[in-house]
Amino acid sequence: MKKIVVGITGASGTIYGIQLLEALHSMNDIEVHIVMSRWAKENLAIEQTNYTEAQVKKLADFTYSDNDLGATIASGSFRHDGMVIVPASMKTVATVATGIGDNLISRAADVTLKEQRQLIIVPRESPFNQIHLENMLKLSKMGVSIIPPIPAFYNNPQTIDDIVNHTIMKILDHLHIDNEISSRWEGLRNARKQSQ
Repeated sequence: MKKIVVGITGASGTIYGIQLLEALHSMNDIEVHIVMSRWAKENLAIEQTNYTEAQVKKLADFTYSDNDLGATIASGSFRHDGMVIVPASMKTVATVATGIGDNLISRAADVTLKEQRQLIIVPRESPFNQIHLENMLKLSKMGVSIIPPIPAFYNNPQTIDDIVNHTIMKILDHLHIDNEISSRWEGLRNARKQSQ
């Protein structure tokens, strides 16, 4: 069974975290561990996701308080198959890049790095300033996958879910989890046929 850790921070775009959890929840043999920051919970309430905190927690097998630095996922001895921070605030990116494990999300990310496990960050900010870019470059050099939620339009998205699911597909691909959450690029010839 694969174990995946998901951290949802206070950046805008809580729906990305929710739809990743929905996708993981629908799959067999995936154990999901979730941490939501205080501001993630605030955004959940204002971004009209139609989810309550309780409903989000039901999508995971294990939930933790962001203040619980004694949680199992705070230790490198907890073996997992990848951690995703989605959406990732620039504060969280900075704390991970500088090794400041001041909450459970950044601590779990820190031990993911030290144990050389897969860490994926989905940064939600625009535009990026030089500090943001330098922090992400530093993490990328350590092997972190940086997957900003940039929409694709070759798949002719019709809804917000279509746009969000394209990013979820990429995250699952990087976790080495087979999925058909979104349509994939099938070459220019097929794209031309679909547009006619």
